[in-house]
Amino acid sequence: MVDRPLRQRFVLDTSLFLTPEIRGDDEDLEAACLDLLDLISEAKLVHNISCYMPPSIQAELTTMLEDRAISDEVLTKLDTWVITKSPAHHEVRIPADLVYEFIDEMSERVDRGLRVSEKAVRKAEESRAETVEEHDHMTEVDKVISDLRDEYRDTLRQGVLDSREDFDLLILAQELEAGVVTEDQGIINWAEDFGLRYLKGRNFPPLLREYLAAGDPDRWRDET
Repeated sequence: MVDRPLRQRFVLDTSLFLTPEIRGDDEDLEAACLDLLDLISEAKLVHNISCYMPPSIQAELTTMLEDRAISDEVLTKLDTWVITKSPAHHEVRIPADLVYEFIDEMSERVDRGLRVSEKAVRKAEESRAETVEEHDHMTEVDKVISDLRDEYRDTLRQGVLDSREDFDLLILAQELEAGVVTEDQGIINWAEDFGLRYLKGRNFPPLLREYLAAGDPDRWRDET
């Protein structure tokens, strides 16, 4: 244990565990999660680096891992080394400017979504009777609707704060003065607005290894 332990804190997003960017060559999801959790545990024991999740993120991640038939070992390590803490919703203050910015952004996105819908309606009208090549059961209208769903979803949701889980993550990070670890661009955008430190999920394992290598370079630099 170091004499003056670092008091680093990080709040982890679901995307950190699921992104292929943290996986080594031929490494599957379970192996990558185990490697990550081993790094988190070592960083806690050696440097007192603490990792947190709000309950909403923890529940979301657990459900996703269970749906992918991940072993109980991963879930046990997750519960052991990542602290689940509810954000202080009634204590953390959010600048009014950020709320206004969010309202303006969502209003603009709704307008853009309407334009996407209008374009799809016109396209569907022009191609109502046609069928999609290689898909006899799908008409051009069906394809337009499918494309509309994808484009509308991207227009309204991509790069924006769009769930309670995302909001909990930011509020908890602000409360703890912690860094945010995520692969979600919407969360990154709002972390900047909140004045929070943030780190791409793919860069989190190398960061922990560097901290650990400072005390034991022979072991940890050999593993990178």
